[in-house]
Amino acid sequence: MPSTGAVHNSSDTRGAEASSGGTAASAVTEPDLLLQREGQLARIILNRPKALNALTHPMICEIAAALTEWADDPTVHTVLLTGSGDRALCAGGDIVSIYRDARTDPDENAQFWADEYTMNAQIKRYPKPFVALMDRIVLGGGVGLSGHASHRVVTERTKLGMPETTIGFVPDVGGTWLYSRAPGDLGTHLALTAATMTGADAIALGLADSFVNSTRLDSLVDTLKRIPAAAAIAEHAASTVPPASLLAERAWIDECYAGNDLPTIIARLQQSPVASAHDAATAILAKSPTAVSVTLASLRRARDLGSLEDVLEQEYRVSLRMVAGPDVVEGIRAQVIDKDRTPVWQPGTIEAVTDADVQAHFASLGERELRLPRAARRSS
Repeated sequence: MPSTGAVHNSSDTRGAEASSGGTAASAVTEPDLLLQREGQLARIILNRPKALNALTHPMICEIAAALTEWADDPTVHTVLLTGSGDRALCAGGDIVSIYRDARTDPDENAQFWADEYTMNAQIKRYPKPFVALMDRIVLGGGVGLSGHASHRVVTERTKLGMPETTIGFVPDVGGTWLYSRAPGDLGTHLALTAATMTGADAIALGLADSFVNSTRLDSLVDTLKRIPAAAAIAEHAASTVPPASLLAERAWIDECYAGNDLPTIIARLQQSPVASAHDAATAILAKSPTAVSVTLASLRRARDLGSLEDVLEQEYRVSLRMVAGPDVVEGIRAQVIDKDRTPVWQPGTIEAVTDADVQAHFASLGERELRLPRAARRSS
């Protein structure tokens, strides 16, 4: 991971106020977000390494504001996204805040997702090259930040995924757009099981573009300050991408995950002669029955939607409905708050989740609908 410390010759350095709940003055607290200028390069550095650079609401708002400003700045040629520390680009949203707000201030979660999804769409249509260094852990909201970038760089250390079903939630931030467009049903498998993929897998599934060895990231960052993004990445990218292990699993995955009926999918997985299929069934059955049922429906619907904006608007409906139910709070409690890893889902079985229950998550929100602007990304 490139160094994210002080930058020499920086013409613009700003930071969002730390929002981890403490009361220490900003003078002695590292900001959660660093926005820096280095020549023609504008940098977004997620700066919560102890929290695996998890996103807070203030971070999202400041990223969006910086992107708006840089879009019209003729001296900015490229935007670069990285994360501080040596563990993650971004492990997702701050789920402790989501847990707290789900119990005390549901409107805050609604605003958080509205601002986050708007930012995801902003990145997708950004008029300048947006380079995301997807090194090490990239999960959930981290995929939303990087997976819609114009230039997505992975390494041999990349560990990428959408783990939302583990906490009783559903893939969002455009994750159902990306996963529904992966080859065959590889995205369905990853979404339902909450499994992760390698950098090579991410390229094969369409979630990344270039493979750069981690030892060359510092040099890549330096080159981005001087020449266009595409040329800089081409200069550092590996000529041969390592094999994508997930592609070798595609035959049984496509066979087992076909269709829209989750009980049938699980039965196929359990009856498969492939041991990995049995593991997948076990993983799905441990998740929230509502979450995996709604996730499957979300993916199938996303396949037929024509734009990322359409999918994000659908995800917004689903997210608000999911957080209003019992499983998100219970899932976060079990995984993060009490850490007993024994969530009690309501209902407790997939068979108890009716089609009407699932479809209710997609109903219009009326005046609360998220309405994103439509604009094509200009060539970069």
